[in-house]
Amino acid sequence: MDISQNASVDTSVTAVSSAHKTLVSEKEAKIREYQASKTRDWDLLHTALKVNFDYAAQTVNGEAILTIKPLIYPQKTLVLDAKDFDVHSTSMLKGGEDLPLTFNYDQEKLTLFLPEKMGRYDTLQIAIAYTAFPEKGGKEGSAAITDTKGLYFINPDGAVKDKPIQIWTQGETVHSSKWFPTIDSPNERQTHDFYLTVPDQYISLSNGEMVNSQKNADGTRTDHWQMNLPHAPYLSALVVGEFATIEENIEGLALRYFVEPKYKEGAKMVFGNTPEMIRFFSSLLEMPFPWQKYDQVVVRDFVSGAMENTTLSIFMEALNLNEREALDSEWDYIIAHELFHQWFGNYVTTESWANLTMNEGFADYAEYLWLEHKEGRDEADMHHFNAIEQYMGEAEEKQLDLVRFYHEDSEDMFDSHTYAKGGRVLHMLRKYLGDEVFFEGLRFYLKENALSSVEVHQLRLALEEVSGKDLNWFFNQWFLSAGHPELKINWDYSQPDNILLTLEQQQDITRFPIFKIPFKVSIYKDGERIEQTYTMDQASQQFALENGPDTELALFDEYSEILSVREETRGGELLAKQFFRSQSGLARVEALDSLTSNNSEALDFLPTMQLALDDSFHVVRELALHRLNRLEAATDAIVQLENKILQMAEGDPNNAVRAAAIEALAGIDNRKYEQLFYRLINAPSYQVSGAALTAYLDLEGNDTQKEELFNRLKQEENIRILAPLADYLTIQKITGQAGWMQEKLDLLEGESLYYFLGYYGDFFASVEGVPTEEAISSLAQLARVHKLNYVRLAAFQSLFGFIDEPGVLELVRSIQGGEKDEMIREYQEYYLSPYLNDN
Repeated sequence: MDISQNASVDTSVTAVSSAHKTLVSEKEAKIREYQASKTRDWDLLHTALKVNFDYAAQTVNGEAILTIKPLIYPQKTLVLDAKDFDVHSTSMLKGGEDLPLTFNYDQEKLTLFLPEKMGRYDTLQIAIAYTAFPEKGGKEGSAAITDTKGLYFINPDGAVKDKPIQIWTQGETVHSSKWFPTIDSPNERQTHDFYLTVPDQYISLSNGEMVNSQKNADGTRTDHWQMNLPHAPYLSALVVGEFATIEENIEGLALRYFVEPKYKEGAKMVFGNTPEMIRFFSSLLEMPFPWQKYDQVVVRDFVSGAMENTTLSIFMEALNLNEREALDSEWDYIIAHELFHQWFGNYVTTESWANLTMNEGFADYAEYLWLEHKEGRDEADMHHFNAIEQYMGEAEEKQLDLVRFYHEDSEDMFDSHTYAKGGRVLHMLRKYLGDEVFFEGLRFYLKENALSSVEVHQLRLALEEVSGKDLNWFFNQWFLSAGHPELKINWDYSQPDNILLTLEQQQDITRFPIFKIPFKVSIYKDGERIEQTYTMDQASQQFALENGPDTELALFDEYSEILSVREETRGGELLAKQFFRSQSGLARVEALDSLTSNNSEALDFLPTMQLALDDSFHVVRELALHRLNRLEAATDAIVQLENKILQMAEGDPNNAVRAAAIEALAGIDNRKYEQLFYRLINAPSYQVSGAALTAYLDLEGNDTQKEELFNRLKQEENIRILAPLADYLTIQKITGQAGWMQEKLDLLEGESLYYFLGYYGDFFASVEGVPTEEAISSLAQLARVHKLNYVRLAAFQSLFGFIDEPGVLELVRSIQGGEKDEMIREYQEYYLSPYLNDN
């Protein structure tokens, strides 16, 4: 007997057995971890809800009557979502009687035991009296929705000066059940009557229409809001507070905008395009706005950018702008996003969070559609390109299926895959099918699935029905697979009349598909643009363009329609041709960016800049101005451009371009334009005014005028003014304004606070003689508890200006140890690591 050979066989068998067990374990995990659409045992028909609010305790007192019936199979128990309630009573209303029901409750699920098994034709009314505690329990949210309380009391005791008292809700994903009992799933739909008892001095808002309002003897008022069309429970909402109201009407549809009173005039501008948006989307979809009315309200401390509750969109406080700030408003995209949800997301709703891109991908693409309609294709394409960059940034960390049934938590679905990639996939689908077929398919999809829930296949089937094309290949690779093409692009110009284009897909094909890619090549010749279409369906493929004589330029995917990473080498000569010839503003931006950075030796400075400063696309003009003083150019060339730049500073139609022109003039000869800068500090646009103020304060001397400017402007609250003023105090080392710096830090919020933190930290860290204790304490407090992760990180970074002071190193180590956001904690560790190594 050969013992060694026998032992080898046993080892092999053991290895195979071990590999089999591992495979079995993985397969079983796939079954166990699959996030299926919620099984619908019951059909929730209607909710009648009476609620009032205890501001001191931050609780909700409610009485709910749910009208409900078994969907198909007989049922003996009813399980409702009800998170962190005190359940006072449960009963079934039947024949005028109130029959008590026994129940089990685990602080998340309320299980009601029915007196008998109920069938599909039995309609029940279930009554529940309760108190909800939204401040209890809960968990961390996501990057898109930062908290999960469901209902929020803002400054309920009025302790924070100049901050309004408000209540608002945020139901997505499964958080409506934090304030009323329901079946909290996107594939459920209900009508409802909400009776909201609120202090009489406040406005209440909810879904649908207010049908009655009754004053009560105790100084409260009960408003009856009726939602008579069924929608998903997560879209049920309320807002309570003091607001100014702007009212409009579009063909019988009531439109209202609600903001804090001091922002009323600004709101008319911020939301002023809403009527045109509704007309545009209604016409595009050949479907009028599908609900009773449309309200938009701006609240404090919102946990997301905005939320598309049916008939009631809620927005973050960044949209609270005064009339002057509204001149620079760039919030149309988010207003269009939430509005489009009223069709895609509310009228037709994802059946599961795995299919969330059926809501958010469409809303993301609505941003493109609106910008294309209102501002033109160049503006829309720039927005599209920024979304590609957003997705690609996330793709460096993860690449997952767009529709994915494997996720730990529904909140995980709110990422740049669902939004940015989803919108880009729809853009590619539109470009493949053509506008007529694509939009006809969307109309068919809406009509076929009206007031119901869907998954991705319903969209495919609708588009296939209209187009006559099989689209499985497209949906399989883009919706149901991970990744994106990584393309290497090569051109062979050896036969100028028949340019050879070689494309190679370089993505890891063990993880990602080999993509089938319809694409376009733009041929510029004889003063014309010719578009040729091709399809790549191999890992590596060559295409002979047969472009003919006198071809000046050939561009692959000129408008960046394909979601992909690209490796392509183009020399300065081709980039110059692209800039001078391309009809795509996005392609011109790309070419100018490359010519003024990596290929400056090929830049013909004067004619390029002259053309750029006259470009129809404002991003090209702004880029040229920003690059102007970074390039080595002859003085006489700059002189020839100077008058044009002056004209742009005075009157370009785009305020960002005007600001860039002011910066360019400051770089050319700041003393020469001193009076211009001083005058434009009074410009209506904060963007222009801030640029002029920065340029003036950067001048040598003029100390008296600068002090006068500070005193005149120190009451401003806009970051574009506050930033140069703070920088002035730091540079001049003016110790007496430490209180002003602290006052502004306490005033600012959101992105403005984020930008101000750097100036605040620099002032207290570098100006001798100012006390630092309060600054360190303020920064530490922000770094520990501020709701916005980027504000926490900025405050943390600012603390390093004081790192040599006693106890500060230990303080930042403590803050880093307590940070719950993994990404922020990693950044903090990076900043902290040099000091840990030294110690």
